[in-house]
Amino acid sequence: MRRILLLLLSCCLVVETSYSQVLQAGFNKQEYLELLKVCAKHGSPEYAKKIAEPLHSSFVYRSPEVGLENQWDLWMRDDKVAIISLRGTTASQTSWLANFYAAMVPASGKLQLAINEDFNYHLADHPKAAVHVGWLVSMAYLSKDILPKIDSLYHAGIRDILVMGHSQGGAIAYLLTSHLYNLQARKRLAADIRIKTYCSAGPKPGNLYYAHEYEAKTQAGWSYNVVNSADWVPETPVSIQTLHDFNKTNAFAVAPDLFKKQKFPVNLVGKYVFNRLSKPTIKAQRKYEKYLGRMTSKAVTKHLSGFRAPAYVHSNDYVRTGNQIVLLADARYYKIFKDNTENVFEHHLFEPYLYLTDKLPD
Repeated sequence: MRRILLLLLSCCLVVETSYSQVLQAGFNKQEYLELLKVCAKHGSPEYAKKIAEPLHSSFVYRSPEVGLENQWDLWMRDDKVAIISLRGTTASQTSWLANFYAAMVPASGKLQLAINEDFNYHLADHPKAAVHVGWLVSMAYLSKDILPKIDSLYHAGIRDILVMGHSQGGAIAYLLTSHLYNLQARKRLAADIRIKTYCSAGPKPGNLYYAHEYEAKTQAGWSYNVVNSADWVPETPVSIQTLHDFNKTNAFAVAPDLFKKQKFPVNLVGKYVFNRLSKPTIKAQRKYEKYLGRMTSKAVTKHLSGFRAPAYVHSNDYVRTGNQIVLLADARYYKIFKDNTENVFEHHLFEPYLYLTDKLPD
């Protein structure tokens, strides 16, 4: 803590000086390009050298690896805006485990991270809101290191924070942003801290109930997910919508009773067709919960001593979340970045995102 505070003070020059807030709502092309370059520094030294250096940001701190081999960096922009840069998936099996642990859990509740260590969270109010458990576990571990640094930033006069993550880091950025907003609402985090989030190539973090609340809080221009239309990662996890995922008031809920009121044989035919359409999705959801929840949790428990698998929500209704900035891949793009079955991340790495973003109007 002392080392990080000294570094910050050397950047900020004056202790307890509150700098004017400079973050503005709305997508900013140059802001995002700078964040991509910052986030690319999580890569190997060889890969990071391929990406241009950030022009207006300085490295301050790198966290230890925590949780499912998660990590974050702290950078400081020249205008005294702090950057929380969340690392995406690495090549290790443990890092991938965070992605494959894809059952849903309530968006509010408690995780047992270790014996005598619980993580209480409240990411949405709706009782049916649910999020990806693997990325929630990752966020929980990261937040333990991030929050003290935010406190140091605040006491150094920093009031603007950018949250950035690419790929898995983008998924975690959603959940971290929700967590920070909740801490502000509970007065556990200063209300005058301004948070702006860029999820980059972010997968789907939760269900529609979670998405609605996240979007309501950030729709004025305080969060974006930037997506290359050729990239498959933002299409994950697999979504399975069952009739149980709809709002309480819906036509499907009353359909069985309506069929009962029909005359023979319409009543029997209607019931038969209804069941044939609804039961396969319910069966598929149960399989996903079994393999990506209960079975995968065994590997998680082996890696995280004392971790206790939570109860899962019986849903896989993952949806894309937040304001979307679409980087549309055109014919010229595909001449440079060709579809490649030998490299499934051809369209997911930083180079195609930098290329397509540069094509956007200023």
